[in-house]
Amino acid sequence: MSPTTIHLRSETKPLERRSPLSPASAKALVEAGFLLRVERCRNRTYGDDEFEAIGAEMVPAGSWADAPREHIILGLKELSEDDSSLPHTHIHFQHCFKNQEGWAASLSRFVRGGGMLYDLEFLTGEDGRRIAAFGYWAGYAGAAIALIAWAHQLLHPGTAQGRVPRFDSALALADHVKSIIEASIDTNGGQHPRIIIIGALGRCGKGALDFCLGVGIPRECILEWDMEETSRGGPFPEVVASDIFINCVYLGPTRIPPFVTFDSLTTPERRLRVICDVSCDPNSENNPIPVYSSYSSFDSPTVPISRKLDGPELRVVAIDHLPTLVAREASDEFSRLLLPSLLTLNRRESEGVWVRAEHTFAEKVRELPGGCSSF
Repeated sequence: MSPTTIHLRSETKPLERRSPLSPASAKALVEAGFLLRVERCRNRTYGDDEFEAIGAEMVPAGSWADAPREHIILGLKELSEDDSSLPHTHIHFQHCFKNQEGWAASLSRFVRGGGMLYDLEFLTGEDGRRIAAFGYWAGYAGAAIALIAWAHQLLHPGTAQGRVPRFDSALALADHVKSIIEASIDTNGGQHPRIIIIGALGRCGKGALDFCLGVGIPRECILEWDMEETSRGGPFPEVVASDIFINCVYLGPTRIPPFVTFDSLTTPERRLRVICDVSCDPNSENNPIPVYSSYSSFDSPTVPISRKLDGPELRVVAIDHLPTLVAREASDEFSRLLLPSLLTLNRRESEGVWVRAEHTFAEKVRELPGGCSSF
C-alpha cells in the first residue's frame, strides 16, 4: 500500500502569509511515513529552504491542480473563485458551510468533481470543540489594528489611513503600536482610549486583551464583556460610550441581538470611533454589528459604516484574515494543534475527526438547491 501524500499548496489571497503546516509539523509527518509535497511560495512566513531541510519534495506553485487525484491538498484560505470542478480531497477554510454569500456555487464545485472538503473551521473533537483555530492571534492582531486606526484619527484627522506595515514578529508589532499610542495619548488630553471587548472570555477575546495590556492600556480602561454582560440583549450604550469596540464573539447558527445599531450610534454622547469586528461576517444574517456591509484589507484597513453620522468619524476594521499580521506565531500554534489529526489522515475513513468532518460536508451538500443523493 502506497503512503498517503499531502500536498501543501501556496496561498493566493493577497498578503496572506500564514501556513497550516510548519516545518516542525512537516518533519513529524515525514518521519511518520507520509509523503509531503510543498509548493514553493515567496510570501509564506516559512522559507522554502525550511521545508527542504526536513525532506519535503518542493514543487511549483499551483501544481496541486494537476496532482494525482488521491493526493490530499492542504491549504489555508479558500480557493480562488471560478467554476472549475474539484476532484481532490481538500483541507482548508472555504467559508461556505454557514451559507455565506456564494456558498452554493462554491460547494457545488466539489460535488461536480467528486471531491471532498474537510473545512478547517469544522474539524472538531468528540466534545464538539474545534481542534485548531487562530482565535487568539485574530484577537491579538485585531486589537493592534483597532488601536492603529484610533491613533490615526487623532494624529491625522481627515486623512485616509494607509496600509498596515508588515511585521516580522508579534513583538515588533507591539513595539510599533505602543509608540503611536503614546503619541496619541498626548493628543487625547493625556487619556488612554476606552475599550470594550465583547467575547472577552474566549481565546479571541484573550488575545485582544493581552495585546491591549501589553501596549500599556490600563485594565481599568477596558470593559471585558462576555455572555453574562450581553444576556440582556443589545444594543448597548456602553459600546457607544467607548472609543474602541472589539467584537470577538464567534458567529454560530443562532441570531444574536445587535450590539450596536444605526439608531444607537446617533446619540450625542457617542465617543465610538473604531469598531473592530474580529468575527468579520458582514453578510451574515446573524451579524450582531449590522452597521457595515463590506470587508477591509491590510492595504485599506478600515471601511466607513453604511450611513453618514454626525460626531466623531467612525470606521470599521473588517479584515477576514487578521492573524496573518503575526503570521509566524499564529502558524506555529495552529500547525501544532492540527498535527495530531493530520497524523491520522492515512486512516481518515474511520478516524473520528475526519468522519465528523465528512458528515458535515455531506449535510451541507444536501442543502444545495435541488438536493444531492450522493451522500
